[in-house]
Amino acid sequence: MGIFDRLKQGLAKTGKVLKTDVRDLFKSEGRLIDETFLDEMRAILFKTDMGYDAVEQIVAEVATNFRGRVVTLEQILQTWKDKLRALMAQDDSPIRDAAIGPTVILVCGVNGTGKTTSIAKLAQMFTSQGKSVVLGAGDTFRAAAVEQLTIWSQRLGVEIVTGAPGSHPASVAYRAVEQAIKNGNDVCIVDTAGRLQTQKNLMAELTKIQDSIRKQLPEAPHEVLLVLDATTGQNGISQAMKFTEAVKCTGIILAKLDGTAKGGVVVAIRQHVGLPVKFLGVGEQPDDLTPFSPDEFVDALFAGLATTGAPAANRA
Repeated sequence: MGIFDRLKQGLAKTGKVLKTDVRDLFKSEGRLIDETFLDEMRAILFKTDMGYDAVEQIVAEVATNFRGRVVTLEQILQTWKDKLRALMAQDDSPIRDAAIGPTVILVCGVNGTGKTTSIAKLAQMFTSQGKSVVLGAGDTFRAAAVEQLTIWSQRLGVEIVTGAPGSHPASVAYRAVEQAIKNGNDVCIVDTAGRLQTQKNLMAELTKIQDSIRKQLPEAPHEVLLVLDATTGQNGISQAMKFTEAVKCTGIILAKLDGTAKGGVVVAIRQHVGLPVKFLGVGEQPDDLTPFSPDEFVDALFAGLATTGAPAANRA
């Protein structure tokens, strides 16, 4: 599948809610844009978890453009899509490659967000691009985490560096980068133990891991990616802000997007956190990771609601 189809698949639950509710909003040929309509529209958008600020800006845009007029679904949809694209706008944010040596990516997040699976998906993406990858199993406190990442490494045919149970994760990170340099690998992805953003000692541990990496590559890690679970909705915003304060995250992987009807949380994250959303997890398979594009995300979100406007993937 292409990116657009993967996004449609990942946003299926959110799209289903929107389709049902928006169709109900336009039961007749057209609707008068009055306070009743705006309130109904507001309630629909809130269901997607895109957040108060974003919803109110979209409602204000519709009110300014159409209040007192009878409009069609297609007219409203175009306004929604244009405003959402503006709200989620970000610079193209591919992985920042190292100028010399391996590109080092540190992956962090709270427990249960899908970090290990996201790392496997990143490794799959890089290997499909012809790049060699080494993994660092930095979650040394959970034997299951090391085992899971080891199984993924075997499936994907990439090397992995592990440590003794309970050993300091900074030592694993150091050895993983050391191995990547020695082997001439293109990418080194370092896992970390899940931690709550309120656990100050564990947040400080992330800084130590970064310091150990910089002993060999002063510019590394080149990316610090925070994995957020889309099913937690806007709770992810506070996680993102605390992790960014602690370790200066460079981007977000929004995992488990296919498992929620609150796909609009991407909008809230872009509004409040300021970090670029780099990738979306849209399924359970290794290749179910797609780069984030505001245009394609919006088109996939509203796919099937109106016939106007081709998907971004099909535009010239």
